[in-house]
Amino acid sequence: MSNIYDFTRSYSLVRRYVLFTFKRFYGEYMVNGRENIPEKGPVIFASNHLNALMDALAVISTLPHKVPIVYLARADYFKNKKIAKILRFFKILPAFRMRDGVGNLEKNHGIFEECVDVLDHNNALGIMPEGVQSGLRKLRPLVKGIFRIAFTAQQKYDTQPGVKIVPIGIDYEDFEKYGKHIIINIGKPIEVSDYMAEYNVNPVNATNQIRDRLRDDLIGLSLHLDTEKHYACFETATKVANTAIVNEYKLPDKTLSRFFARQKIAERLISLENKKHEITERLDTLCTEYKENMKKLNLHSWVLEKKTYKIKPLLLTGLLLLVTLPVFVIGFILNMFPFFLPDAIRKLFKIKFPGGVSSVRFGLGMISFPIFYLLQGIMIYKRFNGDLWNLIIIIPLQYIFGKLSFLWYKSYKKLLAKVRYRKLQHQNSQILVETRFLHEQIIQIVQAS
Repeated sequence: MSNIYDFTRSYSLVRRYVLFTFKRFYGEYMVNGRENIPEKGPVIFASNHLNALMDALAVISTLPHKVPIVYLARADYFKNKKIAKILRFFKILPAFRMRDGVGNLEKNHGIFEECVDVLDHNNALGIMPEGVQSGLRKLRPLVKGIFRIAFTAQQKYDTQPGVKIVPIGIDYEDFEKYGKHIIINIGKPIEVSDYMAEYNVNPVNATNQIRDRLRDDLIGLSLHLDTEKHYACFETATKVANTAIVNEYKLPDKTLSRFFARQKIAERLISLENKKHEITERLDTLCTEYKENMKKLNLHSWVLEKKTYKIKPLLLTGLLLLVTLPVFVIGFILNMFPFFLPDAIRKLFKIKFPGGVSSVRFGLGMISFPIFYLLQGIMIYKRFNGDLWNLIIIIPLQYIFGKLSFLWYKSYKKLLAKVRYRKLQHQNSQILVETRFLHEQIIQIVQAS
C-alpha cells in the first residue's frame, strides 16, 4: 500500500480543482502571513476549529501546491469502508476519541505512529488542536495529542531545530452562507526544539508550556470571545461597535481592519466581564433588547451606522438595478438549479451536523455546478447550432453571469434595507428610536471599557 503522504497525479488534479472552487465559495478570500510557512522540513499546521471541512480546506489552500498535508479527522467519519477509502485518498486519517469507545482508543497508537512517519519524511500534518469544533467564536481547551506527536517526531533531532508547529487563525463572516469573507491568519512557527530540553526532564511541564504558547498564538490570530455566560451579548456587541472602533483606531474601512477592531472589542469585553460585573450585566440586557428589536424591524446592524439615507443615491441605485435586471435574470436562470440543489439534497437526506452546512453546500455544489454548466452549455450549443468554440465560451459565461447575479441580489437586498430604514424614520417608528438608543448605548459601553 502506498504511503498516505505520497503526492500522486490524481490527488494533485483533484486538489487543484477543490481549492479553485473553495476560493470562489467566498466573496473575499484573504491570507495573511504566508511568509511564515516553512519552506521545508516536518511541519504541523494547527488551526482553530469552527467549520468542519472548510477549516481544513482553508489551511490547505494557503500551502504551495506540491506540499502534501495529511489531516486527522473524527473517527466516526470512517465507519463506512467506501467513505474511509475516499478520505484516505484525500490524505485524512481517523482520530479516535472517548465517544468512539474506550476499546477504540488503542487504535490511536497506530495512527500516531503514521503521523510521526509523515513528519519523519519531512512532510506536513494538519491538526485541529481543540479536538472538536464548537461553532462559537472562541478557542476551546487544546488536547494533548498534537504535542505527543510533535515531541515524538522531534526526538530524532533532540534539541536541534526540527519539527515546527505553525498556528493558523481562521475567521468566517458567516459559518453557512456563500459569498461571505474568510480570513486566514498564519502565525510564526513554534520550534518544538525550544521545549525539548525541558521535555527530556519533565514531559508534562514541557507539554503544558508549548500548549500555552500555541493557545496564546491562536487567540492572537482569531476572534476569541472568552465567556460562558455572556457569549451572545459579546457577539452582538462586536458587530454593533465594529465601525466605531475602526474609526477610533483611525483604520481604513476594510475587512481586515474590521477584524482587528472585533479582536480589540473582544479584549475589552473580556476585561469588562472580569472587572465590572454590573456594567457587563447591563450590556447583556441592552444587547438582548437590541437583538429582539432588530428582529422585529427586520434590519441588520450596519443599517444603523448612518443616521439617514438620502433619497437621491437610493433612486440612482434603484435605477441601476433596474437597468441591470436582465443580467440578474439570466444569471439566476442559469444557476438556480445547481445553487439550490445542494440545500434540497441536504434537507431531503436530513444531513445536519455542527458546522457542516457550508461543508455540505460546498461539497455538493462542487459537483452540481460543473454538471449543470456542461449540460446547459450543450443544450445552448445545440439550440443555436454553434461551433465548439461557442461551447467553450458558454460554460464559463454561466459562472460569470451567476456571480454577477449574486452581486446584483446583494445590492438589491441592501437597497431594500436602506429604503425600509428610511420609511421607518418617516413613520417616526418608536421601536426604531428605541433601537437607535440601544445601539448608541452599546457603543458607549464598549468605547469606555
